[in-house]
Amino acid sequence: MVHRQHHERQAMNYEQKIMKPTIPQGTRDFGPEVVRKRSYIFNTIRTVFELYGFQPLETPAMENLDTLMGKYGEEGDKLIFKILNNGLDNEAKFEKTKAGFEKIMGGKSSKDITERALRYDLTIPFARYVAMNHQQLAMPFKRYQVQPVWRADRPQKGRYREFYQCDADVVGSRSLLNELELVNMYATVFQKLHIPVEIRINNRKILAALADRCGGAEKLTDITIAIDKLDKIGIEKVKEELRGRGLDDTQVQIIESFLNITGSNEEKLTQLKAIFTGNETGLKGVEELKYIVDNCHLSTANCQLSLDVTLARGLNYYTGTIFEVKALGVQIGSIGGGGRYDDLTGLFGVPDVPGVGISFGVDRIYDVMSELDLFPGETAAGTKILFFNLGEAEAAKAMELAQQLRSKNISCEVFHENAKFDKQFKYAEKKAIPYVAILGSRELEQGIVNIKNLASGEQQQVTFEQLAEAGF
Repeated sequence: MVHRQHHERQAMNYEQKIMKPTIPQGTRDFGPEVVRKRSYIFNTIRTVFELYGFQPLETPAMENLDTLMGKYGEEGDKLIFKILNNGLDNEAKFEKTKAGFEKIMGGKSSKDITERALRYDLTIPFARYVAMNHQQLAMPFKRYQVQPVWRADRPQKGRYREFYQCDADVVGSRSLLNELELVNMYATVFQKLHIPVEIRINNRKILAALADRCGGAEKLTDITIAIDKLDKIGIEKVKEELRGRGLDDTQVQIIESFLNITGSNEEKLTQLKAIFTGNETGLKGVEELKYIVDNCHLSTANCQLSLDVTLARGLNYYTGTIFEVKALGVQIGSIGGGGRYDDLTGLFGVPDVPGVGISFGVDRIYDVMSELDLFPGETAAGTKILFFNLGEAEAAKAMELAQQLRSKNISCEVFHENAKFDKQFKYAEKKAIPYVAILGSRELEQGIVNIKNLASGEQQQVTFEQLAEAGF
């Protein structure tokens, strides 16, 4: 009796130790079908990047904390994932870490606690790379980058804590031809993916001029952060936030009138020119927008270019044109964005290196394509044909034939064991393998293979030599 109770207690303790596996909130696993669909998106974007002469680049997952902090505005800095310093292997390190935590609790920062962080986006790491390597780079330097980034944001539909970005940037040129090319790259990618989109543009010089009319340049950050939330919280809440940030009623009224500008792109430009008469910065912004509107002749039917004065993109480093892409017919946030940053590398001691770039939100693009059923059927394709395993000699021949098919770029498998037909059929069905090849002792003697199409039920016999041309 005592012996049995002892085993029961052991079993209970074992069960208590077993924890149900989970993943961090805001992250996801991707199964084979999802990975193939994501790869379709990645490959489409990469192809367009290469078409426009952009070169690939990769940077580390983590950056020094000083590289990232202060570059994304007040809101962005709060979302940076900091990495704790490793190693408490001696008393001195422990005491320094303890003292660092006391500083943190007192509202200060401490390198004794953290010196590194996961990258928040790909633009600042790119700027750091250019600052470190600018003397060796051929300018203008056109790069693209496809890597994951991390943000300590509240997870929701279309917003994750770990997600991929696809960026394309040009540094070393102030020419507005770059803005035209980036708009056309957006249009080309979304045409290839068959996503109807609106490409929205604005200019930070116009927003800077608006801030100047509302009390001075120091108001710019407050205004852009508030305006950037317009789609999410509405005009009344934006006005409340502006008042909370120290703007008076007259200044709030100026901003509200600005946000109410409507009409065609040309009509909006006319209204903006009238508003900023006498303001050199504002008129320069209007001129840059007019150049893009006048010269960007998009040939794609499912893409429209729209001047949107409410677009702010609340990041401190933008200085000129800003972009945002919205998918039409789907309730989801932006699926792309970017802008010009004429002195981003100056943050790293290398001034006067202008740049402009765009980013694709692949996770949201995936959600849009799933909702609109835009993925082509071939993206789900994996193994084309499964050779049944019907014995040692038969499996050996199947392996030989499989290698011949693979040499012709036909993906195939040989079932791993001699099992009942039902088990092998179920494996093929579960993996959505369209064809099975049955090679028994009789077929082995005659030099033939029975091929069955699992979708239609049709069967055909082919010789070993004809197998590769069987039309998989």
